[in-house]
Amino acid sequence: GKSGVHAIGTNGGKTFCFDNETPRHDVLLQPHAIADRLITNGEYRDFVQNGAYTESQLWLSDGWAAVNQHGWQRPLYWNEALDTEFTLGGTRELDINAPVTHISYYEADAFARWAGARLPSEAEWEVASLEADCRGNFMDDAYWQPRSGKGQFFGDCWEWTASPYAAYPGFKPLSGSLGEYNGKFMCNQMTVRGGSCVTARDHIRATYRSFFYPDSRWQYLGLRLARDS
Repeated sequence: GKSGVHAIGTNGGKTFCFDNETPRHDVLLQPHAIADRLITNGEYRDFVQNGAYTESQLWLSDGWAAVNQHGWQRPLYWNEALDTEFTLGGTRELDINAPVTHISYYEADAFARWAGARLPSEAEWEVASLEADCRGNFMDDAYWQPRSGKGQFFGDCWEWTASPYAAYPGFKPLSGSLGEYNGKFMCNQMTVRGGSCVTARDHIRATYRSFFYPDSRWQYLGLRLARDS
């Protein structure tokens, strides 16, 4: 990934954006590497089969508590044998080359630690995504299932980042009820990037930010890895 000072976010202008994407501002990125693809079902299955859901040292404290409270043993919708998953088209054989989805932030973070890596910050993700075309598996294409491929910054699945969902420096919420859409949720949630295969194409762009609680496992949540250089 690119190090140094970079501008992220947007000031709006003539194109639509949500208030949480503003204002455009500079960030300093330390030397790092960011993967050019998403983690696959096959790679995540190795993580599961390696006993990761029983290894407390891989997990954040709250994550380990969630594993035990909810009885997590594998991604949401996988069967116990780890060879099929429930999809919008019914139960299907697990595609080991497709991006893993329906995992929580805690699971994504634990996988990254198991792999000797980490999750990218949202600034690292945005700067890297600016070099990619906004192409991917979008809801408009009528294929509601993540696909494998190089890049994969847009569509396919939302990507957990290591960044808490918070206001950008100088953020000003919109007036009236529109101002409640984002600002009041800026607490105890993590930022996700990239959109998913069920996100409308006109919503997806490099600056688009969404957010979920760290124990959320729905809406095609996946991950890519990053490392310090």
